Amino acid sequence: MLAAVAVACRRADPPDGGTTPAGAPTLAAAPAPLSALVVPLRPPNDSEIPSGALGASIRRGHALLTATRDSLPAFAASRLRCVSCHLDDGRRAHASPFVGVYARYPTYNARSGKAYTIEDRVNDCFRRSLNGRALPAGSTDMRDIVVYFAWLSHGVPVGAAVEGQGLAKLTPLAGDTARGRAIFSAQCVRCHGANGEGTAVAPPLWGRESFNIGAGMSRLRTAAAFIRFNMPFDKAGSLDDQQAFDVASFVISHPRPDFAGKENDWPNGDAPPDVAYHTRAAARDTARH
Repeated sequence: MLAAVAVACRRADPPDGGTTPAGAPTLAAAPAPLSALVVPLRPPNDSEIPSGALGASIRRGHALLTATRDSLPAFAASRLRCVSCHLDDGRRAHASPFVGVYARYPTYNARSGKAYTIEDRVNDCFRRSLNGRALPAGSTDMRDIVVYFAWLSHGVPVGAAVEGQGLAKLTPLAGDTARGRAIFSAQCVRCHGANGEGTAVAPPLWGRESFNIGAGMSRLRTAAAFIRFNMPFDKAGSLDDQQAFDVASFVISHPRPDFAGKENDWPNGDAPPDVAYHTRAAARDTARH
């Protein structure tokens, strides 16, 4: 969960959904495997939330994601909110949008080495990015969060990809912390504070109230991809790839909370190269060679 000026900058309307890429299947196209489908990012508008109990659940799930620590203080220790990373209430492309996520679970999770339900993935964020505790899988809180995901994903075929899902893939570059510090001082401190401590409009990027070492945003490539297309919040896309890697290098060079059990991640030895900690599986592979 890196960065987000988004903490106090919710947009009233969802962003433009974009267009279907060239070559994407249409309704008249020949049948294709669901994994080959790419559908436009077209989140519904809040005005489309139904009335009654379902609508109340959708609205409450949305509220939990936008006021996470205030709503669930026993489960979220950091000062980040879910929408600190999933920008525009989970509707922005290349900021891990929630749109379509309900249609992609259960799925295999390499970090755990097992099949994951959507509830498992939500709790990964609570335990790592929010540096907190897992929500009970059968709780009203979890149900309402998942109901919000389902509403945002309405119309997305099971297993299909959505344009702009996850984070953009960048060619890995070496980051320079000195250059990153200079960019951070010029463009990031007004929202995140001179010492990355966060302000009223943006979360802390390091320190005891930030995401922990087990969070995806503690990885260089993940942080750089988020920064490249989403930061600064009011000038998204203004940094080039190298600048994004430099800022990411500077941010992740600072101390943050530990994550108990991190050494058990990627048990099959397939950890990405930018993981910031040693794993048992990697140590076994090294010993064999």
